[in-house]
Amino acid sequence: MALLEDGNHTAVTEFILLGLTDDPVLKVILFTIILCIYLVTVSGNLSTILLIRVSSQLHHPMYFFLSHLASVDIGISSSVTPNMLANFLVKRNTISYLGCAIQLGSAAFFGSTESFILATMAYDRFVAICSPLLYSTKISTQICVQLLIGSYIGGFLNASFFFTISFFSFIFCGPNRINHFFCDFTPLVELSCSYNSVFIILDSFSAGSIIMITVFVIAISYTYILITILKMRSTEGRQKAFSTCTSHLTAVIVFYGTVTFIYVMPKSSYSTDQNKVLSVFYMVVIPMLNPLIYSLRNNEIKDALKRQLSKKTFS
Repeated sequence: MALLEDGNHTAVTEFILLGLTDDPVLKVILFTIILCIYLVTVSGNLSTILLIRVSSQLHHPMYFFLSHLASVDIGISSSVTPNMLANFLVKRNTISYLGCAIQLGSAAFFGSTESFILATMAYDRFVAICSPLLYSTKISTQICVQLLIGSYIGGFLNASFFFTISFFSFIFCGPNRINHFFCDFTPLVELSCSYNSVFIILDSFSAGSIIMITVFVIAISYTYILITILKMRSTEGRQKAFSTCTSHLTAVIVFYGTVTFIYVMPKSSYSTDQNKVLSVFYMVVIPMLNPLIYSLRNNEIKDALKRQLSKKTFS
């Protein structure tokens, strides 16, 4: 039952996800593409985590943070992709009320945690390039763990105290068809028959604050990094310093470029279909791109991978 009588209201007990398309042929094509992307995402990020664990030359703070970024990427993709794939195989894809809350909270948790980890990685590069002699002190094992715990706590607080609580504050007594492939916040607000402006403002403030704070940390870090690199007299030193930042900077541009369009741009400036496409890129494609970006543009990871493969070959 999708609807349940509750006093004078008809309470929604499940939602129908409309997905990306109704075209049967396009569904098969998208299912194949997204399944391949998801498999690459999981295998690529798991390989990154495993490589960092087994390679002693990668036992540095930067790769410690990268391993957790890979874990978060798996979480982001897994929070929506399996359900999206199921949507391509069934005529009517439903998700329970509680399941919708869990999906919304998971997406908010992993998304905001990734923002904090990217900012932490920018700070790590700032210390490594601008204060190399103090690096072991400022980025000690204890500080790494504290920064990482802070990132997870920030993501948890944003997901639980803002998005999840807001969801349970909404009353759904009318349509239960979500025009999206997952339980995103904006479509749920549109379905709610109890417009709670306080929670909506708090959620927007929370998401906006996380984006602004993390972007500020990243921008300040890279400003000082750029100034330091330009002051270097050695061309080789400049190239080496810059090479340690290119992978992270590429990941930041891709991530925040998409997030800005989804959560910061005015809703009137793009359609629901455009929002779906951007959400697919943010939730499904970016988690696949990160391990590829780091493996293709980072010489230390490529060298570590070659060493591990050579060990397997000659063992």
